[in-house]
Amino acid sequence: MLPPGAINTGPPVTPRPSATVLLVRGERPWELLLMQRPGGADFAPGAYVFPGGTVHGDDMGWGDEIRMAAVRETFEEVGALLARRGGRFAGSAECDAVRSIVEGGKTFGEALRELRLEPALDHLVLFARWVTPVLLRRRYDARFFLARMPEDQVVRPQEGEVTDWLWITPERALTSPEVTLVYATRAVLESVASERDAEKLFTHAAELKDVPIVEPKMVQTESGWEIARD
Repeated sequence: MLPPGAINTGPPVTPRPSATVLLVRGERPWELLLMQRPGGADFAPGAYVFPGGTVHGDDMGWGDEIRMAAVRETFEEVGALLARRGGRFAGSAECDAVRSIVEGGKTFGEALRELRLEPALDHLVLFARWVTPVLLRRRYDARFFLARMPEDQVVRPQEGEVTDWLWITPERALTSPEVTLVYATRAVLESVASERDAEKLFTHAAELKDVPIVEPKMVQTESGWEIARD
C-alpha cells in the first residue's frame, strides 16, 4: 500500500529524468550493490535500493546528462567513482581527491575537470527504463544501467543518506526476509536473476536494440491504492 499523500489529485506530474546503477562485482556467481535509505527518506524509506537519483544542472555538458547523473549519484551515494584518467580507472586516491574538492565547495563536475578525470559514460550499459505511474505525486523517468565496480575502490556510503549497504546476489536479495524491496527494485532484480554469468549479463544488455519503457498501473483496493502486479 502507498503512503498517505502519494496520490496526485491534480494534473499529471511530469516525470523527472533520473538514473539508477546496478554496480556488479565478481563473475560467476556475481553480486550487486544494494543500499538502504533511512526511515525518513522521501523515496523508499527503509528499503534497499540501487544507487541513483535525478539529473542536476551539473550533469549537463558531458555529452549524456543521464549517464553523467548516474556517475555523479553513484559517487555521492556509495563512493564508487566511474571515471578514468588516461585510460586507467580511478582508484582510491582519486576518490579521496574528488571527495576533498567537493567538500571544499566545488561541484562534482568541477572536481573531475580539476583532476583531469573523464567520466566513464561508456562503462554504463542501459538495460531497463521505468516511469513512475501517472497517478503518483512524485514521478521519475528512470534509466537503469549495469556497471562494474572499479578495482582499487571501496564502498563509502553517504552519511545520513545511506544507513546500510551490502553486496548480494539477486537471488538472495529476492528471498531474504531482511531485505525490504520496493516494487521496481524487485522487478529489476527478477529480470537479471536468471543470468548467473556476469559477462553474459553485460553482453545481453549491450545487444538490446530497444529498451522498452515500463510504466506500472495503479489500482484501488480495499486497503488503498497499490501498484498493479501483472
